[in-house]
Amino acid sequence: MNLNHSIELRPATPADAPRLLEIYRPYVEKTAISFELALPTPADFCDRIRAIMDRYPYYVAEEAGEILGYAYASAFIHREAYDHSVEMSIYLDQAACGQGLGRALYERLERELAAMGVTNANACIAYPVGEDPYLTLNSVDFHKHLGYRMVGRFHKCGYKFGRWYDMVWMEKMIADHRQEKEGIIPWPQWMRASD
Repeated sequence: MNLNHSIELRPATPADAPRLLEIYRPYVEKTAISFELALPTPADFCDRIRAIMDRYPYYVAEEAGEILGYAYASAFIHREAYDHSVEMSIYLDQAACGQGLGRALYERLERELAAMGVTNANACIAYPVGEDPYLTLNSVDFHKHLGYRMVGRFHKCGYKFGRWYDMVWMEKMIADHRQEKEGIIPWPQWMRASD
């Protein structure tokens, strides 16, 4: 890992939304990595950050006051029986890729999620149908490198830039599956207890 020791991983705040949107913009406007067709407004993005952080961790990677990337967990499916599973998301500044930030962010999230009672980390990833100028297999390869395995594929379910895209699910078990399982500890409560 090439991670610079001056990189700080810290919880995101709604005030980070403008910079996070700058990072997210090329993923929406120039790639099929995100299936969003329009960039959210800053207010909408602030609302998303707040909603996620009510229950799950949301981290930024920062160096010398500049945010270089962010990652978060969110609800896998909004049904109580799925509480022990989450969906993982990560976005890095294009210039910050390949420095170990993604690994550092995911490892932080996975440790905290496991301590909160989460057992399954899932990633929903756009997948190209043949050669594609808007999408590579980099995200799939990143997840494989971190121990995620392919568990499902939906064919031609996303449409962007005048072309169809598949979507795959990848999964990693981050904690033991005990027969008797209590509910997860929401992240704000877990953070207070771990101080």
